[in-house]
Amino acid sequence: MDPSFSDSQANMYYSSHYLVYAVLPLLKLLCLTVIGLILAHPRTQLVPKATFKLLSKLVFALFLPCTIFIHLGETITVKNFTRWWFIPTNVLLSTAIGCLLGYLVAKICRPPPEYFRFTIIATAFGNTGNLPLAIVGSVCHSDDNPFGPDCYTTGVSYVSFAQWVAVLLVYTLVYHMMEPPLEYFDVVDEGGEIQESLPSNDLSRPLLVEAEWPGMEDRETEHCKTPFIARVFTSVSTISHSSIPDPDSLEEAPAPRSPKSIRCLAEPRMVRKLRIVAEQTPVRHVLQPPMFAILLAFLVGMVPPIKSVVYGNQAPLSFLTDSLQILAQAMVPSVMLILGGMLAEGPNESELGVRTTVGITVARLLVLPLVGTGVVYLADQLNFLIPNDQMYRFVLLLQYTTPSAILLGAVASLRGYAVREASALLFWQHVFALFSLSIYIIVYFKLLLSYV
Repeated sequence: MDPSFSDSQANMYYSSHYLVYAVLPLLKLLCLTVIGLILAHPRTQLVPKATFKLLSKLVFALFLPCTIFIHLGETITVKNFTRWWFIPTNVLLSTAIGCLLGYLVAKICRPPPEYFRFTIIATAFGNTGNLPLAIVGSVCHSDDNPFGPDCYTTGVSYVSFAQWVAVLLVYTLVYHMMEPPLEYFDVVDEGGEIQESLPSNDLSRPLLVEAEWPGMEDRETEHCKTPFIARVFTSVSTISHSSIPDPDSLEEAPAPRSPKSIRCLAEPRMVRKLRIVAEQTPVRHVLQPPMFAILLAFLVGMVPPIKSVVYGNQAPLSFLTDSLQILAQAMVPSVMLILGGMLAEGPNESELGVRTTVGITVARLLVLPLVGTGVVYLADQLNFLIPNDQMYRFVLLLQYTTPSAILLGAVASLRGYAVREASALLFWQHVFALFSLSIYIIVYFKLLLSYV
């Protein structure tokens, strides 16, 4: 747009052309996804699956951390850290509302009992990382984007600021909700467990299993493929537990104490159970490359003497940030190519049922964004949001609009539970998300640009 336009003329222009600004970014992402689908399709096999797996590792370990560090570190300050408090809060709110919707879907659609918890978590946990970053990158790609010259930097910063909450949710709520159900954890002769397994060959494993979490098999713990929490908290004696350790056996034998000291120092049984479960929660793996980039961006960005050395055209280390910026530019196209490669594999067979699959998809892609729009509007009316920052509101709305996180496939594989179901559900959700995202982003642009 002509820079000589006044602010009022710009407002009128954007409000009357919101459809173009909403549709074009999605068309760009769709083209990248289609290219990835063609390259990875079994009939063409122009690019082998091993290449896509390597690309996903590059995104996870290099491109995404560079993107986060460059843009989050440049914009984060102590003041902004406190001003942006609603972004991680909104992730928790969207997950809580999603859990409620997932519970209603499970009650109405009646999935197989062993997939009741999976239905809830698949509805609740959305993609708050790679896909929103790709959408923001596409929206801000044009110089005349409606969010201003700092569109991409601020948008990436807002999305990245939510990542630490999302990572914590993966290793706590999602990890435990994806635990194999105790009632369906069958045991056969000699304690051999009947459980869902994936081929040991890395190239035989579906791409979505490692699309956003490469090397997840290295995160396996001793009890990750067993109903450990249920075993700790249940006292049912009718189910065989020969292959599941008794929580009492996890405790070392205490040293002999006098009867008086035993009465005074005895740990309550419930407290002991909670402690055992907490010790088996793999939060120690939370420091992955993206999370490390977030913490490093906080450290550098919120300390002015360090920030002045790293960021800025005149900074002594500007050559380093420029190099990382070049790498970060590969993040968006790589993410969309990987998504296309994932869709090229097609859906797996699923025991979840068509009715439940449709229910989760409708709740996640159609109902939750409506509720999220109301939440963001209410937060705006309560002055919880940054005034006159439309990109801030756009990122908050995106947190309710994306399909279920691809990380669910990785967690399902890690826990040996609902792997095929997660694969099929993620496939169909991302197919229909092409339409739902288009509709809602048009609505969001209409709402936001009407008040630019």
